Amino acid sequence: MPENLRLNGGGWGKYRKNFGAYRKGLAIAQDAANIRDLTYLAIEIPVMDEIDRKICTLLSADARQSMAQIGAQVGLSTSAVNDRLRRLSERGVVRRYLADLDAEALGLPVSAFVWVALPEAADEPGFRSFIAARPEVTACHHVTGPWSYLVQVRMPSLAAVEEFLALLKAEGWIARSETMLALSTVVEPPFRLRG
Repeated sequence: MPENLRLNGGGWGKYRKNFGAYRKGLAIAQDAANIRDLTYLAIEIPVMDEIDRKICTLLSADARQSMAQIGAQVGLSTSAVNDRLRRLSERGVVRRYLADLDAEALGLPVSAFVWVALPEAADEPGFRSFIAARPEVTACHHVTGPWSYLVQVRMPSLAAVEEFLALLKAEGWIARSETMLALSTVVEPPFRLRG
C-alpha cells in the first residue's frame, strides 16, 4: 500500500470501491462511514504508461493494424492489447478511429485561417453552434489576445473562402477579421470530411 495513504481503520479494501471516479491521474476518495472524522485519500494513478504510449503512437500512424500486429510491436498478447485499448477508450484517451484523407485529392486545396473578433453583443454559444455545423470548418479554437476565435477552413478555391467570410459577416458573427492562407503545410492533423 502506498505510504502517502492515511487509513482510518478498516484497511484498504473498504476504500477501494470509492476509487472508481478518478480524473486526470488523481483519485480522491472519502470514508463516508465516519462523518465526524472524514478521511480523504489521494493516490496518483498513471494515466498512461510507456506501453500505452507506444500503442497510441502505432494507432495514430495506422489505425487499421490488428491487435496481433500491435501486440507483436509492443511485446504483448492480442488480448492484453485489446484490454489496454478498451481502458484507453473508457478514459477518453482514444476517442475514435479516423481515416487520414488527402484534402487536395478531395478537391479542397485551399487551407485558410480566419481570425475572428466577435461583436460585443454576439451570442457566443450561437457562434460555436454555427461554426460546428459548417462542413468546411476543420478546426475552431477559442483564443487569447485581440481575437475571439481562430477558425481553420478547407476550401476548393479562394472564391469559396471569400463566400465563407461573406456568410460570417451576413450572419453578424464578425466585428473584425483577418484571413491568412497556407502556402504549404509542414505538419497537419489527419483530415476528415464533415457534414
